Amino acid sequence: MLTRTASTFAPPVMEARRWLAGVEFPADRPLINVSQAAPVDPPPQAMREAMAQVALTNDDAHLYGPVLGLPELRAELALQSSAHYAGRIDAAQTAITSGCNQAFAAAIATLCSEGDEVILPTPWYFNHKMWLDMSGATAVALKTGPDLLPDPKQAAALITDRTRAIAIVTPNNPGGVEYPAELVQAFFDLARAHGIALIVDETYRDFDSRSGPPHALFQDPDWQDTLIHLYSFSKAYRLTGHRVGAMIASPARLAEVEKFLDTVAICPGQIGQHAALWGMQNLSQWLAGERDEILARRKAITDNMPKLDAKGWTLLGLGGYFAYLAHPFEERSDQLAQRMVREQSILCLPGTMFCPQDDPSGARQVRIAFANLDADGIAVLFDRMARL
Repeated sequence: MLTRTASTFAPPVMEARRWLAGVEFPADRPLINVSQAAPVDPPPQAMREAMAQVALTNDDAHLYGPVLGLPELRAELALQSSAHYAGRIDAAQTAITSGCNQAFAAAIATLCSEGDEVILPTPWYFNHKMWLDMSGATAVALKTGPDLLPDPKQAAALITDRTRAIAIVTPNNPGGVEYPAELVQAFFDLARAHGIALIVDETYRDFDSRSGPPHALFQDPDWQDTLIHLYSFSKAYRLTGHRVGAMIASPARLAEVEKFLDTVAICPGQIGQHAALWGMQNLSQWLAGERDEILARRKAITDNMPKLDAKGWTLLGLGGYFAYLAHPFEERSDQLAQRMVREQSILCLPGTMFCPQDDPSGARQVRIAFANLDADGIAVLFDRMARL
């Protein structure tokens, strides 16, 4: 019998980094790493100074804190999320986790027993699939169409008496697409009708191109009977190394989440939480500028896409931190991605890392994480891809 960890695949980003071993990159063609959706810059200077003050003057910041997070941060998250979604969220419906991946893991721990099922649209976020594997739960693939948007009717056909949740990511990782509000609502209605949970991961919500609430789920006074909402402070405030995520759900579910978190990490890191709180209270204009920059890079993808259109590439999805493309080559995308390292000094992830092994579409696709490239860097990237 396989152990829990042996039941799933190797971490894709770490696997891709191994492709760099032994490869020399010419001085005139340095490596372009578009494999991971994580800011490479540190938090802004003012935030780092605030974090230093916490470390120097707040003795409690070096001790265990509340399992569900700092009360002040939970309250601020409730306040700002209520405004963002034009809904009603109380502090008692929020929890802080050690990153958004842990929030997903905690949600699944409250939902699933051995052999239970969770529906994941494909291409899926690979860490969601990995955690389901290691939990003894089954990830049921919901194949998306050419627009990378899942169909609620197709999802309904996959629901069984073992289905415990549907999990969606918007803006999507890896596809980049922003799910229309009516589509998110349709999945909520489907989940409620079947008495299962809808997990909505909005890690990249701060970089959504739309204005106003991206959906109306929190405007439903009884949202907590169905919705489990996940969020990350990492991308917004460049806090990836501090592991600060969040969950919004019913107090009853959070009581179950507390058992999981207390066993796994006891509490989220205190200094990172203080940084997230300071950021929410002081960096709204700075974050708006970060969003504008991401949207400018997204436009640069669109502007440069004709270079690849002419070579047979197709842009399938774009948004958040990601562009998701279909390639024109005979080889599988996992082979192509390794050739891109050797021939053009590009490290990206193949679609095979985001799909079931028996899904041939993954072999035709690649993901580009563009958040760390400016417009000029994106132009260079596309020139190199066009030369393949």
